[in-house]
Amino acid sequence: MLTLILGIILVAAALGAIAIGLGQRLNRLVNKDIQVWLLYGVSVGVVLFGLVGLGLLLGTSFTVVGADEMGHLKRVYGGLSMPPGQIIAFKGQAGPQAEVLSPGFKFSPLLNVLYKVEKFSVVEIPVDSYGLLLARDGAPLRPGQILADEWPEAEFEKMLEAEYFLHNGGQKGPQLSVLPPGKYRVHRYLFDVVVKPVTNIAIGSVGVVKSNVQTSDNCIPVPQPQEQTLAIPLVPKGCIGVWNEPLLPGRYYLNANAYEVINISTRVYAWEYSGGYERRVINLKLDQEGRITQDEVKQNVPVPPTAVEGAIPVRVEGWTVPIEVRLIVQIAPEDAPFVVAAVGGLTEVEQRILTRTLGSVVRNVIGERGRKVLELQDQRAELEQLVKQTIIPEGRKAGISVKEVRFGDPVIPPELLVTLARRQLAEELEKTYAREQRAQEQRVLTEQARATADQQDQLVAAQVGVQIEVQNKLASQLRGEGREAELTAIARGQDAQVKVLGQDRVLQLEALIKTLEAAIENPNIVKVPVIMVEGSSTGMEGFAAILGGASNLAKGTLFSSQDK
Repeated sequence: MLTLILGIILVAAALGAIAIGLGQRLNRLVNKDIQVWLLYGVSVGVVLFGLVGLGLLLGTSFTVVGADEMGHLKRVYGGLSMPPGQIIAFKGQAGPQAEVLSPGFKFSPLLNVLYKVEKFSVVEIPVDSYGLLLARDGAPLRPGQILADEWPEAEFEKMLEAEYFLHNGGQKGPQLSVLPPGKYRVHRYLFDVVVKPVTNIAIGSVGVVKSNVQTSDNCIPVPQPQEQTLAIPLVPKGCIGVWNEPLLPGRYYLNANAYEVINISTRVYAWEYSGGYERRVINLKLDQEGRITQDEVKQNVPVPPTAVEGAIPVRVEGWTVPIEVRLIVQIAPEDAPFVVAAVGGLTEVEQRILTRTLGSVVRNVIGERGRKVLELQDQRAELEQLVKQTIIPEGRKAGISVKEVRFGDPVIPPELLVTLARRQLAEELEKTYAREQRAQEQRVLTEQARATADQQDQLVAAQVGVQIEVQNKLASQLRGEGREAELTAIARGQDAQVKVLGQDRVLQLEALIKTLEAAIENPNIVKVPVIMVEGSSTGMEGFAAILGGASNLAKGTLFSSQDK
């Protein structure tokens, strides 16, 4: 640009000199009027060339910086050389300048000639990201230092200014301080900016920080609990190593070059150990005649895709019994740093430690000497509790909390179950036959009840008749007993009369009583005597007289008639 301007000026001067020389020669050749016009034309040309030169000079002395821009200067002419290793030039030095142009109209003589002006947009960091800074110039890093020292929060905005950064101990290389979301006027000759995603710790997880830098002076290793037998040192926050304090759920703007954040889930997980064996079943069948037959069925049980491993084989009473296990585990937030430092994560704990430990515990507990195979079925809850009590301390050694142990249905050899199944089937048959018999008896009783209901009138009449007969029998019996008692009493009375009156008198008295009773019942047999009745003093003459002289009584020696 400067060469162009100088060339224009020189051309204008040369043209002016040529115009003057031509004017002098023409002055001798032509008249005065022509000379005046020529001088006027040359003057106009010189003025035009001068205005053009001035315009070019003014046009190269200003620039306009937009509101969301920064003007960066790189001096091309008239500057001193920088020392070796220096990247950013200060005032008076050639090269990328520390000074920048703020937004607005900027004027400086020959600005665009002496400098190369570049405009950069402000750096914008999205809300879900942060900006990594790489300084091209500054003090060198100390031996062993991988990131520049962190800037205090109060000076963070000033560090983005090249002169402040370079004059206040700014270090060359990757910076520990990062740009959180927002807009920044970053010196683009000094800093490179790389946008990185923010660190998110989801709900149900914690973030374990492995730090590569030290920002704290107190970095004594933290003692670990006694039950965690793995010797893994943890350090306080701000030290190099695994921090003993995890990050709780949230958003963190952490420098990925300085901090490695490992997300560890604190949710409850279920580890399954199932499949990988052959299941045999002996089915029992019952024919129409009540005979039991059996049939064996085999089935291969594969390991499910969601299972950690196959079922755990256990040797009991000489039989190999696959045991399916479901393990419920969890990593507590405070144990997450230890897990990361000791093993690496939940998957590593599962594969390297707890799976092998679980297999050993299950085989030791269930395969204990004296254990019966059928106990796996009858005492499953007790065995689950024993395994749980044994595996919990083993899990704590690796920072894992075992919440629950559950067994699947034991795969007991069918030969041990067929006898029991046959016995149960026989008992069920016996119960069935008994129920059928009771049902048949109930049916008979029902039919009898129905028939009885149909003949209810006759049954009632018959029952009443039976009751009447029973009552008559009882009445007759009572009359007989009364008569017997009466006759017995009469006999006793007659015996007493005989002893007092004598047998004859008693007989006469009895006859008299009967006669009187007959007369009372049949008054017609009483007659008025019309004949003289005599007797031989037997005592029967009066009876005969009363009865009207009955011939059968008058005969004999008792009495005789004298009316003839």
